[in-house]
Amino acid sequence: MSTPLVFDRPLVRRRLSRALHQGYADFLLVRAVEDLEERLSAVLREFPLALDIGTPTPAAAEILRRSGRVGTVIRLSPVPEPGSILGDEERLPFSGERFDLAVSLMALHSVNDLPGSLIQIRRALKPDGLFIGALLGGSTLAELRQSLTQAESEMEGGVSPRVAPFADLRDIGGLLQRAGFALPVTDSDIVRVRYANAFALMRDLRQMGLANALNDRRRTPLRRATLMRTAEIYAERFGEPDGRIPATFEIVWLSGWTPHESQQKPLRPGSAKVRLADALGVKEGSSKPEKE
Repeated sequence: MSTPLVFDRPLVRRRLSRALHQGYADFLLVRAVEDLEERLSAVLREFPLALDIGTPTPAAAEILRRSGRVGTVIRLSPVPEPGSILGDEERLPFSGERFDLAVSLMALHSVNDLPGSLIQIRRALKPDGLFIGALLGGSTLAELRQSLTQAESEMEGGVSPRVAPFADLRDIGGLLQRAGFALPVTDSDIVRVRYANAFALMRDLRQMGLANALNDRRRTPLRRATLMRTAEIYAERFGEPDGRIPATFEIVWLSGWTPHESQQKPLRPGSAKVRLADALGVKEGSSKPEKE
């Protein structure tokens, strides 16, 4: 079966390129890069060859190079960039089992086939290789989505797709397992940013290359009256006492290892040598520890 085309991928790249040339709004990426550095510091091993997959700027690759534990870093860039390989996160141009580490920040939320991309990443890693990624999750821009939906319904008598359907945290762990990763871990970082109004938020979204690139989007621009009503609804429903509005961004983190015989494995059912009750110091059927 063919994968549904949720995103217009050429448009995604064009809008990112325009944002980078006009002044990229990097506050979410900066936060993700700092978090990546902290997460990698907890992994006590070296990575001779690492791959950066689609991160909008070279910031993640630079952190890897400065870490002291990563040797060579190859960067797959979504737009032309000196010293990088131009490529697509959905079609990795590398042979199998080549890299010790792969990272991808703020890129995989706009691929059409996330399970397929994760499978390709796993195949590009050597056995016992590590993948760490960050992408926008399902709570992202919930306020804007609700305001746009209500405004368009009121003003135009119908609703068209305006905000991307970001993946849910609960689903991503399963996708890692389906892709063949061992020891999968997922968590999320909720970031709330305050803006003067909805138009300031939309300006930031354009400067991050996150303007509407859905394949089924309405091709005509949103009417001015609908935009004004969107801003009104946003302020009415979510406005704070000082007149500013909040915008929610959810950064979902995912990590997993390519399988290797050295990795810890779960015990077989029934193989325990000590009863749970004995280990907890309780009588069978009791929830309270025994007093000595």
